Amino acid sequence: MTILVCGSMAFDNIMVFEDHFHKHILPDQIHILNVSFFVPQMRREFGGCAGNIAYNVRLLGGDVRILATVGDDAAPYRERLTQLGIDQSALLNIPGTLTAQAFVTTDLSHNQITAFHPGAMMRSHENNLLDAKAGVKLGIVGPDGLEGMLTHCRRFAEAGIPFIFDPGQGLPLLSGEDLLRCLELATWCTVNDYEARLVSDKTGLSLEQLAERVKGFIVTLGAEGSRIYEGGRVIEVACAKADALTDPTGCGDAYRGGLLFGLSRGWTLEKSARLASVMGAIKIAQRGGQNHAPTHADIAARYQATFGEALSLAE
Repeated sequence: MTILVCGSMAFDNIMVFEDHFHKHILPDQIHILNVSFFVPQMRREFGGCAGNIAYNVRLLGGDVRILATVGDDAAPYRERLTQLGIDQSALLNIPGTLTAQAFVTTDLSHNQITAFHPGAMMRSHENNLLDAKAGVKLGIVGPDGLEGMLTHCRRFAEAGIPFIFDPGQGLPLLSGEDLLRCLELATWCTVNDYEARLVSDKTGLSLEQLAERVKGFIVTLGAEGSRIYEGGRVIEVACAKADALTDPTGCGDAYRGGLLFGLSRGWTLEKSARLASVMGAIKIAQRGGQNHAPTHADIAARYQATFGEALSLAE
């Protein structure tokens, strides 16, 4: 079964300022702010929600295809996808654009200043999901350009393919009406606890009412695990223990990769969320969204240690 992952592809440029921002910003001069930070440490990571989710599905042994838009600078990312065995046949290049990029500067107090250039992502709606559906039995619509998210949801429904709606960082772009339309089309929805409150505020509906519109509504709660609203029930899923709390970047995407893999194997939503919890815990111990590389034995051992039951990824 092929899983189709729709969402952003991005390069994350992460820099460290070896001091504190507040020492270099004068409050009484904020109206003429002109500062420069010397950043001797910098790394460039492969990122974007679609890229990160697909990476995790592939780690688990799933067959995954990415539907996204990239720019003229995407060659290194394409080469990486080839090495990972991820299907990029639905990766559309938009000439004259750059791939989406984040520029993150962190100081010694862990404060961050981030600039995000959406680039090719803003034209994601030009990539026709119906042209990429061959062999696809399951999908996800992650954060992307506004028109792209709305279009992908509609086309998944037209194709009769069950999918997860994951608005994430795209939530500010979506109106309450947009959210309700996407939920009516989706099979499941997953958000973190802050996003859940935002969806509730925008739509005027409680979480219980929102959950009635989909087969399952999943809310991740960080160190407190996750909560599933399904069929009028609320199921609590424990957070797997992490070896270290190094970097939360991409943890939500790792969770979604585990969720998709489990659903693609016909597992219950609860069991899939348990695997998702394990994937998030493994990711947080490594920097970047795609630098963790557990074996299947590692994943199964952590799953059993957390939930007290054996796990076979070959099921």
